[in-house]
Amino acid sequence: MFDTLSDRLSGIFTKLRGKGKLTDADIDATAREIRLALLEADVALPVVKAFIFNLKERARGAEVSQALNPAQQIIKIVHEELINVLGGEGRRLQFAKTAPTVIMLAGLQGAGKTTLAGKLSKWLKAQGHQPLLVAADLQRPNAVNQLQVVGGRAGVDVYAPEPGSGIGDPVKVAKDSIDVAKRTAKDIVIVDTAGRLGIDEEMMKQARDIRDAVDPDEVLFVIDAMVGQDAVQTAEAFRDGVGITGVVLSKLDGDARGGAALSVRHVTGEPILFASTGEKLEDFDLFHPDRMASRILGMGDVLTLIEQAEQAFDEDQKEKMTGKLLAGETFTLEDFLDQLIAVRRMGPIANILGMMPGMGQMKDQLAELDDSHFDKVTAIIRSMTPGERSNPKILNGSRRARIANGSGVTVMDVNQLLNRFADAQKMMKQMSGMMGLPGGGRRKATKSPKNKRKGTKGGNNRPRTGGGGGGLPAGFPGGMPQLPPGLDPNALGGAGGGGFNLPNLDFNKLMKQQKDDKDKR
Repeated sequence: MFDTLSDRLSGIFTKLRGKGKLTDADIDATAREIRLALLEADVALPVVKAFIFNLKERARGAEVSQALNPAQQIIKIVHEELINVLGGEGRRLQFAKTAPTVIMLAGLQGAGKTTLAGKLSKWLKAQGHQPLLVAADLQRPNAVNQLQVVGGRAGVDVYAPEPGSGIGDPVKVAKDSIDVAKRTAKDIVIVDTAGRLGIDEEMMKQARDIRDAVDPDEVLFVIDAMVGQDAVQTAEAFRDGVGITGVVLSKLDGDARGGAALSVRHVTGEPILFASTGEKLEDFDLFHPDRMASRILGMGDVLTLIEQAEQAFDEDQKEKMTGKLLAGETFTLEDFLDQLIAVRRMGPIANILGMMPGMGQMKDQLAELDDSHFDKVTAIIRSMTPGERSNPKILNGSRRARIANGSGVTVMDVNQLLNRFADAQKMMKQMSGMMGLPGGGRRKATKSPKNKRKGTKGGNNRPRTGGGGGGLPAGFPGGMPQLPPGLDPNALGGAGGGGFNLPNLDFNKLMKQQKDDKDKR
């Protein structure tokens, strides 16, 4: 959503790099360009004014004038001010002292309240709660049925005593749901209310009546991040008419300018609690102002990437892989398949790579990545017998032809995958050797001082980041979970690409750019 704003800000900061000192004219020019970038992103005018005022005040202070690298200090100030605009530290849900906790959802029709109700209930269930969805939107056609479907997908119960589509009293349904939750031991009640295409008094009165009937602990306003400044005006109307306690951003995966997301916290004074970033029920999480600001400035989002990896890779899988490394066992195609499936659970590969610092320079290339290529890899491996997965060396020509026919690819594709996998096995052996583990490359490399010198000179003992390597690009923060070895997008697209022709992501160029930026700092 923030691609346009990110590109504009990146261009502005590029002009500042290399300047040893910033004059007042430089600061004014930079502030003017940032102001235009924010206005073009549809950020509300009061927010832009406050942002630019704070930026100028701090830029003319000692933290920039006495800095060794003024340009980096300006970027730091913009980053911190973006965090302030987005709410500073994120607030979490406030739960009732005595169950059930009542959460009321409000917003215009089409903002995504019903789908978000399912996402929130699934998220709360994963946190150990027992939520109950309440179908209090009895106006929109099929709204009740939609909530029942969403609730079924989320694995939570839905209280829907009325058919809806204009039939039933939403206030009575909402009020009765509290007793139902107490009888069925539900500790959270999520009330889905009706919306309108525009703000009207009838809508506000119904929302107030439901609020008074259930006395909610949280009134969350669901805002469509693609609407623009109209969404901010709507949020103000709900704040004054109903009394919201928090905001949820929906449709953050859209291609709109995103000004609403940057404006709503400042204008309403209420925090953003959650963000919805896709159509699936899993595309939902807590809103972190600092992480969103980092994404906007192209700094990546390492913490979210780590959290997604921790959720995707279960403990048994981690222990199994660690045990194999410690025992010096061979990395097999079965292991590769397990890791590939876990990575796919993290979401589209382009989104995963996009969270890495510096990947904003490769937006066009990332947009061309197609997850179907990884589905072909999965199909090829699953077409093998357990023995072939454990020992790919037995794969002769006839076996490869059988696997190609079984997975719907060409023999060239099978050969290419096996070649890449052989590189991945070498890399895993080198990794275990670097850690001093049995069976690793370090013990072998120390047999001959000559070989050791040769390996050092040629860099053969380091995992590669290009064609044959795998994992994440070199220089990525330590402790970061690796993608499956051999899953480097570059590595899947070598010569004779066949069915695996991916865009050529030049990670070496990216790393060189990051090194140059570091040297300038």
